[in-house]
Amino acid sequence: MSVPMSVSAQNLVVSGVAHPAVEVQPEMSTGLTALYVLDDASAATLSYTSSSGNITWQRFDARGGGFASDVEGLTRNGNTFSIPAGSEDSGYIIDDGSRRYCFWVVNYANHRLELDALSVDEAGSECDRTTLTVTGKASAITYYTINGRPMELSRAMHLQYRTLEFSEDAWQQVERDVEVSSTGGHISIQAPLCNTDFRLSGDRFLQAWGEQEDVVSQSYTTIAVSAETTATQVAHDADNEGSTGNEGDLGGSAPAEITFTAYPTDAAIFKEWQFSLTEDFEDVRDRYNEESITRTFTDEGTIYARFVCADASGKCTFEGTVYPISIGSSRLECPNAFSPENQDGVNDEWKVSYTSIISFECDIFNRWGIKMAHLSHPSQGWDGRYKGKFVPSGVYFYVIKAKGADGKDYSKSGDINIINSRKGASGAATPTE
Repeated sequence: MSVPMSVSAQNLVVSGVAHPAVEVQPEMSTGLTALYVLDDASAATLSYTSSSGNITWQRFDARGGGFASDVEGLTRNGNTFSIPAGSEDSGYIIDDGSRRYCFWVVNYANHRLELDALSVDEAGSECDRTTLTVTGKASAITYYTINGRPMELSRAMHLQYRTLEFSEDAWQQVERDVEVSSTGGHISIQAPLCNTDFRLSGDRFLQAWGEQEDVVSQSYTTIAVSAETTATQVAHDADNEGSTGNEGDLGGSAPAEITFTAYPTDAAIFKEWQFSLTEDFEDVRDRYNEESITRTFTDEGTIYARFVCADASGKCTFEGTVYPISIGSSRLECPNAFSPENQDGVNDEWKVSYTSIISFECDIFNRWGIKMAHLSHPSQGWDGRYKGKFVPSGVYFYVIKAKGADGKDYSKSGDINIINSRKGASGAATPTE
């Protein structure tokens, strides 16, 4: 069989082979125009047609082109020159007048892939890496640059298996396809996160010739564990509450309600949310075995949360993202005036300004001691109404009992001046019972 192959703009014809030669484009730094892989070069002939009518054809080995020598057995038919390829891998240099072509020929018969079996090396595997044992022959194919530098010609075998990927709040099973250049008997990969078998197939040369080999392992039970975690805080929408941290930080003004959720992988049997006063978790204060918990933080200071999990043996563990939750010190300030009845959108409601107040009671009275309003949360305000009607302008009085996240007790009282308001419908200066 004769197969034309390209050497730059010229043609190199390979004959005497059962399958078409596989042409590979090498890196420019190799100084080679092309690589050719022949299924069995021992009976092959390489023929080159010259444009100038005269050439020199040399062969080189692992030492590089500087040690090239004229080929033996060169024959000529018109402008076509032919040589036997021979059984050894070799490099060639063709000088065709003003052009010079360098290429390497691989006799695949010297490197033929043989895949007999594939198995998991339990002893050589670790929690994060799985080692596979390949029985057969799949060693590296080496070629040499024009300067004699060894390079590996990848077999481009394919190792296929299943693992997990996290997407849309769930782990999804996906197929992995890892290219394997060669192997001396072992392949190490990132440990799959689910039970799977492994399939090794190839190589690209056998595949090109329709003779691909495949081996499949027995089913493998994973020991690798991982998890994705989230921490979601209930947003405070009160316009009178201050902040003690940066946007996006957990905590801030107490009480801070946060839901911690973990999504562990299949092999995770032991699962735990941990809370510690130290970032290194040497002092774990609280442990929860649930995958999802909601916790309200009411004390000033910083506490750290993380999720940990392990396989049934406890050998393989995973430690998740550390979440710092920082609660700031308390603050409580009271305004002394507002104008409710004009409803101009400015100062229409009496509200305290606060941060990290965890308990709050406020009563508002008129000057006769009649209670106008009761507030049980610092985010609440008084709209200046009593029994559905705006109260008259004048001076009112508040009494507050509150406690901060830092343990500070607040006992406040003071005047509230209502301005720009009408008298009540009855004409009285103040409402009465």
